Amino acid sequence: MASKTQKIAVVGNRDAILPFQMIGFQTFPVAEAQETINTLRHLSQEDFGIIYLTEDMAQEIPDTIAHYDRQVTPAVILIPTHKGTTGLGRQRIRDNVEKAVGQDIL
Repeated sequence: MASKTQKIAVVGNRDAILPFQMIGFQTFPVAEAQETINTLRHLSQEDFGIIYLTEDMAQEIPDTIAHYDRQVTPAVILIPTHKGTTGLGRQRIRDNVEKAVGQDIL
C-alpha cells in the first residue's frame, strides 16, 4: 500500500509566519478574514495534512475553524503570533482533551 505524503502549511500575518518560512515550511501570509478563509479552502483541497494558523486570524473566522474541526484532514492547529498568545489555541487543546478522555485533565 502506497502512503500519501502530506504537506504542512503556516497561515497568518506575514510577521508572525516568517520564521516558519526560514525553517522550510510553506507559508501563506494573509491580512483579512476572507483571505484567510479562501487560503484555508485552497490548502484543504491540496495535499496539506497540517495547517498552522495564527490565533489572531482564527479569532476572526470561528465558523470556518469549526468546519475544519469536523474534518479528518487537514488538522488546523492554532499558534500564537509574535505578539503573544490570546489563549485560544490552549483552550482548543483543553477542549479536545476533555472530549477525548471525558474530563479536563490539563
